[in-house]
Amino acid sequence: MVVRKTLVVGGGLAGSEAAWQLAEAGIEVTLVEMRPGRPTPVHQTGLLAELVCSNSLRGDSPTNAVGLLKAELEVLKSLVMRAARGAAVPAGGALAVDRTAFSEAVSNAIAGHPRIQIERREMVDLPGGPAIIATGPLTSPRLHAALNRLLGAEALAFFDAVAPIVAADSLDMKRLFLASRYDKGGSSDYLNSPLDRVGYEAFLDALLAAEKVPFKEFEQRDVSYFEGCLPIEVMAERGRDTLRFGPMKPVGLVDPKTGRRPWAAVQLRQDDLAAEHWNMVGFQTKLTHKEQKRVFRLLPGLEKARFVRFGMIHRNTFINAPRHLDPALRLREAPHLRLAGQITGVEGYVESAATGLLAGLNLAAELNGRELAPPPPETACGGLMRHLGAASPQSYQPANITWGLMVKPPEVVGVRERDERRLRHAQRSLELIRAWREELAAFQR
Repeated sequence: MVVRKTLVVGGGLAGSEAAWQLAEAGIEVTLVEMRPGRPTPVHQTGLLAELVCSNSLRGDSPTNAVGLLKAELEVLKSLVMRAARGAAVPAGGALAVDRTAFSEAVSNAIAGHPRIQIERREMVDLPGGPAIIATGPLTSPRLHAALNRLLGAEALAFFDAVAPIVAADSLDMKRLFLASRYDKGGSSDYLNSPLDRVGYEAFLDALLAAEKVPFKEFEQRDVSYFEGCLPIEVMAERGRDTLRFGPMKPVGLVDPKTGRRPWAAVQLRQDDLAAEHWNMVGFQTKLTHKEQKRVFRLLPGLEKARFVRFGMIHRNTFINAPRHLDPALRLREAPHLRLAGQITGVEGYVESAATGLLAGLNLAAELNGRELAPPPPETACGGLMRHLGAASPQSYQPANITWGLMVKPPEVVGVRERDERRLRHAQRSLELIRAWREELAAFQR
């Protein structure tokens, strides 16, 4: 029997998913992860698939584009989705997880697979044989330099952000109330800090005047923010009502103490199964730690908040995928190498896992002497591949999955009601992805 072997570099969501799909297809995999021996600015552990920004995998309804992507990944037997379901915590209409339980589930599954070997070391050069590089936006400088030498141009870059997490036992529950917007999910899925107009204006003034961490020299070269994850102080600078129509929007919430909608509200989402830690939703920031304590403690119920983790901003990098990747995620300059995850220019945990899954399936097919057709463009998986391949190379930017990335199936053309149109699209997409899944049986054992 011919033993087929390959390498996956990077133990995040994309790399872990890629390694799992390859191993399940009968391929021997070496998964190389540099942590914990060489840490990154934002990771805190050596666990595989560690979540660093948020514990939310976003909307879970199939009428939501990322909800459809989750459903498709479950059809395709995603390890990341299996672990997420097992580590889920209340989050209204979203899927959020206990981040430690989630990462431990992925780590244990990978470590326990008979065809996966984990090596803890830094990869300093590009592999010479078939491999998937899924090192993420915080790729180590030496491997990043090797990619730049191959591609002939520096990777693009943007700033990403992390929101603070506070301890539940430090919150004043008498000043907070439990509710989800429009009662989606459970009524106790979010803690809400309500502000009246005076309180909101005072908070906004303090936020705008607060001291920020200065950018390092290497971060100052024409680097922009990712619009989907702006620091809260950057949003505040765009107008005094921007936060009220963004992360502090009060719509769908009624304060039980007043019976009215507050002027603004901050939501805190459960971050672990024990409900001991709560994430400040949308409050990613570059304020200094001292200023985060001062400013965020102005919020009702957070006057004595203890910060388990402070918010931060970090530099991310990604390649120009339309210029450098083919439809099977191979580098045009080195077809034995595939890329997956955020380094390709997808944004979000679920999107990263999806590209890892697709890279793994494509490489498994290739190593078994077959060529796998791309997922249908009507599907969320196919939509992501369209983004990587068909976006303009001149203006390429990171993107989450949206309905606009997918081709509309005939069933939805002419349907005017949005939810009905999306439901029909989701039903057709899942039919197509199940049919596509059947094609994989030819090379999966």
